[in-house]
Formats: sequence, structure tokens, C-alpha cells
Amino acid sequence: MSEFTTRVIAVVRRIPVGQVATYGDVAVAAGRPGAARAVGNIMRDCGQRDVPCHRVIAAAGKLGGYGGNLELKRGLLRAEGILVGRSSIRNFSGHRARLSAPSTRLKPALAPGRARPTQKPLRRLTKHKGRKLR
Repeated sequence: MSEFTTRVIAVVRRIPVGQVATYGDVAVAAGRPGAARAVGNIMRDCGQRDVPCHRVIAAAGKLGGYGGNLELKRGLLRAEGILVGRSSIRNFSGHRARLSAPSTRLKPALAPGRARPTQKPLRRLTKHKGRKLR
């Protein structure tokens, strides 16, 4: 299991009963904003019973997938007291969990007398798929 998968599962376990989080929320809390699709794949493949994957939903309160069994996901969410319509959570903002972002660790200071490594300047992109860029 990758480090990111472990962090995602830890974040999902912190979602309280009766609340939901989007795939994007979980990705941000796990330290990789923009990895919502990866979170969805992890949730799809997660077979651990102690991980409440049904509490992770798509953007804007849509149910998303649940291994292809949306009726089961809808039933589990309703059992936790969440009002679920045909394809989305009602009063989504009222049920959305507030997940904390990962702790940011400070970079260690450089030893005295050591300079920071220099970065090479970025090369300007002039062509893309055979076409000139402006």
C-alpha cells in the first residue's frame, strides 16, 4: 500500500457519522490537492470494512460511485441520518465534514556557510504537438 493510500484511508476514517466529504476534500486533507480521481480509485478498491467509504462523495453533493452499488451507498447514508435524493445529498453544506489539512512541517535550516542549491531557469515552450505557440 502506498503512503498516499495510507493517508487517504486515515482521513476517511476521521469523517464523523452523519457527515460526508468530497473526493477533493479527502485529497486536500491527505496532502495532494488535485488528486480527487486517485481518491476515488482508492475508495473503489478499498475492501476494508472499518473504512467508511460510503461517506466520500462526488463534488457538489453528488453521490458518485460506490463500486457500482449506489443503492447500498444511499441506504448507508440514510441510516446515518443524511437526507439523500435520487442522485445527491440534500442540504450538502450542512452535512459536509470539515477535514483538517495535513500538518506542514518546516524545512530544516541550512548549516551555516552552505548556500541554497540553485535552480536552472525554465526553458520556454515554443512548440506543442507540432504547432507554434505564441
